[in-house]
Amino acid sequence: MARHNETGKLGEQLARNWAENNGYIIRNQNWRYGHWELDLVASKTGRLHFFEVKTRRTNRFGYPEKLVDRNKLRYFISAGTAYIRINRGFKWVQYDILSISLDEQDHPTFFLIEDVYF
Repeated sequence: MARHNETGKLGEQLARNWAENNGYIIRNQNWRYGHWELDLVASKTGRLHFFEVKTRRTNRFGYPEKLVDRNKLRYFISAGTAYIRINRGFKWVQYDILSISLDEQDHPTFFLIEDVYF
């Protein structure tokens, strides 16, 4: 497996652990519908949260959250819309970006951007 794939898998597991430790109830991880994917779907206090998880081992070329551009946001929101159509019952939804920076020993630093729009 390529190193960037390993980094992504590690980031997704760290994101799940972070969410659980911060009071979120995990509903789905790597949810797929057609060509869309949601990295993490969780709920907390009656609100459904869609998380786009970005992980980097170095910030030399920018922070992980900078990888979420306008096209990625459109894709992210389309995936969330598909999820809501299939899984009804939530009145409030929120799109979040969870940025994870890893140091040389793979210790994470988390940065949450809540309720993103473009």
